[in-house]
Amino acid sequence: MNIFTKEIDLGDGRKVSIETGKLAKQADGSVVLRQGNTMLLATVCSSKDSNPEADFMPLTVEYQEKYYANGRFPGGFLKREGKPSEHEILTARLIDRALRPLFPKDYHSETFVNVFLISADKETMPDAYAGFAASCALAVSDVPIQEFISEVRVARVDGKMVINPTFEQNEKADIELVVGATYDNILMVEGEMNEVSEAEMLDAIKAAHEAIKPMCTLQKELAEEMGITKREYEPEISDPELKEKIDKELYQKIYDTAKLALPKHERADAFDKIKEDFEASLGLTEEELEEKKLLIDRYFDDSLRTAVRRLILDEGIRLDGRKTNEIRPIWCETDVLPSAHGSAIFTRGETQSLATCTLGTKLDEQIIDDVLEQGRNTFLLHYNFPPFATGEAKASRGVSRREIGHGNLAHRALKKVLPSPEENPYTIRVVSDILESNGSSSMASVCGGCLALMDAGVKLRKPVSGIAMGLITDTESDKYAVLSDILGDEDHLGDMDFKVTGTRDGITACQMDIKVDGLSYEILAKALQQAKEGRAHILGIMLQTIAEPRADYKPFVPRMEKFSIAKDYIGAVIGPGGKVIQEIQADTNTVITIDEVDNQGIVCIAAVNKEDMERATARIKAIVAEPEVGETYKGKVTSIQSFGAFVEILPGKEGLLHVSEIDWKRIENVEDVLHEGDEIEVKLLEVDKKSGKLRLSHRELLPKPEGYVERPARPEGERRPSGDRRQGGFNRGGDRNDRGGNFRGGDRRGGNGNGNFRPRNNGGENPQA
Repeated sequence: MNIFTKEIDLGDGRKVSIETGKLAKQADGSVVLRQGNTMLLATVCSSKDSNPEADFMPLTVEYQEKYYANGRFPGGFLKREGKPSEHEILTARLIDRALRPLFPKDYHSETFVNVFLISADKETMPDAYAGFAASCALAVSDVPIQEFISEVRVARVDGKMVINPTFEQNEKADIELVVGATYDNILMVEGEMNEVSEAEMLDAIKAAHEAIKPMCTLQKELAEEMGITKREYEPEISDPELKEKIDKELYQKIYDTAKLALPKHERADAFDKIKEDFEASLGLTEEELEEKKLLIDRYFDDSLRTAVRRLILDEGIRLDGRKTNEIRPIWCETDVLPSAHGSAIFTRGETQSLATCTLGTKLDEQIIDDVLEQGRNTFLLHYNFPPFATGEAKASRGVSRREIGHGNLAHRALKKVLPSPEENPYTIRVVSDILESNGSSSMASVCGGCLALMDAGVKLRKPVSGIAMGLITDTESDKYAVLSDILGDEDHLGDMDFKVTGTRDGITACQMDIKVDGLSYEILAKALQQAKEGRAHILGIMLQTIAEPRADYKPFVPRMEKFSIAKDYIGAVIGPGGKVIQEIQADTNTVITIDEVDNQGIVCIAAVNKEDMERATARIKAIVAEPEVGETYKGKVTSIQSFGAFVEILPGKEGLLHVSEIDWKRIENVEDVLHEGDEIEVKLLEVDKKSGKLRLSHRELLPKPEGYVERPARPEGERRPSGDRRQGGFNRGGDRNDRGGNFRGGDRRGGNGNGNFRPRNNGGENPQA
């Protein structure tokens, strides 16, 4: 083995090593990145056969975290890794967005990049190193990339910028960004913030870029030490004469059409008509035209790109006629779906989102069982982009990676303003269905989602809006134009796609992809400032629709109530096999959950109406209530004995109503006055300090007859008459199997050990089971 190793210091004593030549040697390039006990294996394979007729870079990036890396088994029946999780998809997208600009524009070979987490520790966040590992694999391969990149996560913790923070540090951060860059240029930014200023965000990007530069230098040195040479490849087919003809004959027609400010589909039809007329003018046979079709489409798109960019730079006119800082017309509406907990429509130009908010209970929480992260998620945001949103006639085939990425951006934007768990007991799900799209549907999801949350009555700390920005540059003349609220075509033809969300006070999330070299921080600062103005404009229109969250939830939204109980009572409320809690839920039409937090049981009850909530609350509080001496209770006779009756005064808590305490007059036979199931008011006279047994009285609640004389107390030491061993209500010594006795020891039947429980009856049935 010919092993090469390079090492870099992150600046705080942590070392990152890159090793190649030991694992996966049959791949075109492979490296193992190690930081502490975290290890990533990155490989790249690129086909030797290119497709010269292709007009895109067929790059596929996969990121997978192996469960064995953390000594865990995967869940499910199969017990093996399956389809990628959302976290893995999002990480793969971050890698892809930074790597894609590295390839030559005419390189069209199928290329696959795989990054596996093969060892992990509980401190290091491995996704922060995945882009670096992937670029190193490309650096040691013969795949013809033009530059080297790296990615880092930058977090501001206690006012200081930290590169690749630990999990614990990241939890405390008020800025968290993943930045991808070459030595000279920023390529990709994505992250979330706690309402920070534009200047603070730029400071974080600059800190990340400084950390990336040594990583790019390491890759260059490693490739030179290994003597790497890049492969020759077949360039894409070309026809300079055809390109010149299209530029000469069609450029002005395209320019003039772009200037007409037509709607999206009319504009597309007009451009297609120009191209079709040109194809007809060539006088080619159908077979000849088919051979030239790919090149005609490519050169026409090149002329279209040039014409639209010159129109913006030279005349300040955009495809839809707007000025560079102008926002498309906006209209909003809330409460559009009568049965949804919250709903809204947000429409900006030809982009429209139908957003809904659903409020659920703890049982609706998303369970997270990733390799390094386990827990529960109480806020979900799902973004759907059906084909009809752009007028396409095709079927939907599951959730795409793009939909997951756009939904994640909107999720990051809104989660920063949600109320605390103490203020909001609900699990929240926001869904954004895109009904029309012509640019920045993810930002429409942020705005629509915010309106739907407010319509549902969720007490957001502040409303949030979002905007997508674009950039057109001319490196020869140093001209540039920052575009607010970009169209889909402007995204495709421009040099930057920059989405930013926030409140009036600061930024909550951003996503940036830069397609041009040499973008200065001054231009970036101007784009951020223009975005701030655009966000404020959009937010103002949103607040005209709904100025603040609804004062109360809608009538059909489940109400939530939380209260705490003693830890010892959790089992009593749940019951054997969940019998008690299930019975309460069925009887009261509620959903009840209990969690143990800080040695207390936290009970959460969800009910659609107040009456059900009160009934469920009363039953649980009755179970956990402690009997108080001197209090009067309405109890139920559970069994009759010769010496008295057992009465349940609270759920699971019985006491002895001795025959002498039923009435002031003498009762010879208990069954003459009481029967099982009878309800009777009793007063708690005494709780035995040792056993916790309860002594009850009914006669204390009755008027005392005139002239009534109490029996004199038996002198101490005098034997009780035969047949009267149990008079008085307590069997102090006695036989545990005696029907009149009560247990002193702990609860054998699911209680808490403090109640007054009877032994089994003659038939062997346990009346408390």
